Amino acid sequence: MDGRVTVRPATVDDAAALADLAAATFPLACPPSVTPEAIAAFVAANLTEERFAAYAVDPDRVLVVDDIDGRLDGYALLVHGEPADPEVAAAVPVRPTAELSKLYVRPAGHGTGVAGALLAAVLDAARPVAAGVWLGTNQANARALRFYEKHGFARVGTRRFLVGGALESDFVLHLPLS
Repeated sequence: MDGRVTVRPATVDDAAALADLAAATFPLACPPSVTPEAIAAFVAANLTEERFAAYAVDPDRVLVVDDIDGRLDGYALLVHGEPADPEVAAAVPVRPTAELSKLYVRPAGHGTGVAGALLAAVLDAARPVAAGVWLGTNQANARALRFYEKHGFARVGTRRFLVGGALESDFVLHLPLS
């Protein structure tokens, strides 16, 4: 990593690279109790090339990537709309809202500003249409919790998240946009 951060909107042409990036980075956020088989099943069901191609053209989603000379080192996905999960809906304090569904960076990009730049891009996209942004992150993911709290997110509740047939415990974090 050479220190450059180049965030841009993702396109359908990025879908295969995004699926590969997601397969490499999703395991980094999983607690140790999640088996490699469960992670692989989740990736195969939820982080596919087809899914990323659909996200890139969905008007209710904002998908951005960090692209350095054709190599994707990170991505973020924002979803506009009300939370479907009742636990989240009860915890999120303002409406309208958007969900920061995904924000992942390759390990080589940790601490380089890539995650902050991706976050800034999706927050800028949310501001015209949302009063706040929420996300869920595993309660054991100390690195992610530090990052989000450093950027102004606060814990507002909890939710359960299904990975490989096992329910994991997430904190729901929220950032008001004003």
